[in-house]
Amino acid sequence: LALFTTAFIIISQLTRGVNTFYNTLFPIIGYAGSIITMIWGWALLAGNDVMADEFVAGHVIFGVGMIAACVSTVAASSGHFLLIPKNAAGSKSDGTPVQAYSSLIGNCLIAVPVLLTLLGFIWSITLLRSADITPHYVAGHVLLGLTAICACLIGLVATIVHQTRNTFSTKEHWLWCYWVIFLGSITVLQGIYVLVSSDASARLAPGIILICLGMICYSIFSKVWLLALVWRRTCSLANRIPMIPVFTCLFC
Repeated sequence: LALFTTAFIIISQLTRGVNTFYNTLFPIIGYAGSIITMIWGWALLAGNDVMADEFVAGHVIFGVGMIAACVSTVAASSGHFLLIPKNAAGSKSDGTPVQAYSSLIGNCLIAVPVLLTLLGFIWSITLLRSADITPHYVAGHVLLGLTAICACLIGLVATIVHQTRNTFSTKEHWLWCYWVIFLGSITVLQGIYVLVSSDASARLAPGIILICLGMICYSIFSKVWLLALVWRRTCSLANRIPMIPVFTCLFC
């Protein structure tokens, strides 16, 4: 649902131009779906005598809800996506377009994935402190991988917001690319470590899932990289970048 709202907002701008109603409605739909998902996950954890499968499922569902909220923020930040190629064709001295989001709104949009990343990281580390309990071990590792995706989406949201506002700095031109590729690699390595560090059967699910979540981070990297590659420069390989998520999907 969250991915649909993002795709709809961007594609509708390309085909029909900016629509203020759509820019408001579809992020709200995405946020509503993410909140419902997080409530669902929390409900599984809030009962008395929570079973092991409910404990793991509750954390995973809540984590998926966090990702949905971050993706919905990508949708919200893409409300003026057409300003990106326009700004890229100009210079930083042109200033922020009047149609772009204000600095306050832009910072609030970036804050959403930042806060959710902090929440997920603290929660998952808390679970892993009692990793000798199997449900905590599984839920902690998977939630940490889901949190890595939220952290990657910080880079995508920040890139879109800053390019839309024409404030995309030279310093951050490749910063977010390095950030996302680092998180993806750490998540894959974490998954491999989980698989090889023990012979317990409980390691299989979180280990394999972490590797696949790392692949999703690499898919997000392709979006961040593409936006950086074509910002005030030309790149003959830019049209090959969309192949990255194809290969990560096939790998999974």
